[in-house]
Amino acid sequence: MDEIAERNIFEIVKSKRMLKKGIIIQGSANSKGNTNKAVVYFKDKTGFDFIDLKCKDIAPFDYEFKNKYDDFLPLIKDIAQQYEVIVFATPVYWYSMSGILKNFFDRISDCLMIEKETGRQFRGKKIGVISSSSDGQPIEGFEMPFRESANYLGMEYLGSAHTWVEEKELTIKAKERLTWLSEVTME
Repeated sequence: MDEIAERNIFEIVKSKRMLKKGIIIQGSANSKGNTNKAVVYFKDKTGFDFIDLKCKDIAPFDYEFKNKYDDFLPLIKDIAQQYEVIVFATPVYWYSMSGILKNFFDRISDCLMIEKETGRQFRGKKIGVISSSSDGQPIEGFEMPFRESANYLGMEYLGSAHTWVEEKELTIKAKERLTWLSEVTME
């Protein structure tokens, strides 16, 4: 290979943005609660980065975008630019995702209205879900907002792992579900 061809290949490789494999976004009113037990287990399996939305200042969606200086836009831009896989972790509150996570989801509308380039960067990425509750069975229809949001944004929905805790520990079945999701996200 001649020197010019070698230099061109080097420049192409150098210019390609290397994405990190994944990130876990926890949306819970209790940063160290049962959902976090599932997150820690999953993080140990995958090595994914972690964000606790409770530690962020993210205001509700606003059609006038008066909230554009809170933590959401820098956070979502960072996620869009750096990660291939996004795993949302939430307790089941009133048969749905937590309010903290719902605010985050609602703010994705910013990426469709004032940050369109960021919104386009989600195409081709993958998402998964970790849910937790006091019951071993997932709520029927719980996954729909995640699955349909992924479809709308051109993302691949990988599935979910529903977890629960007994005697302050994740159950064996919950760990099996988390292991399955970790394997799917690492493919």
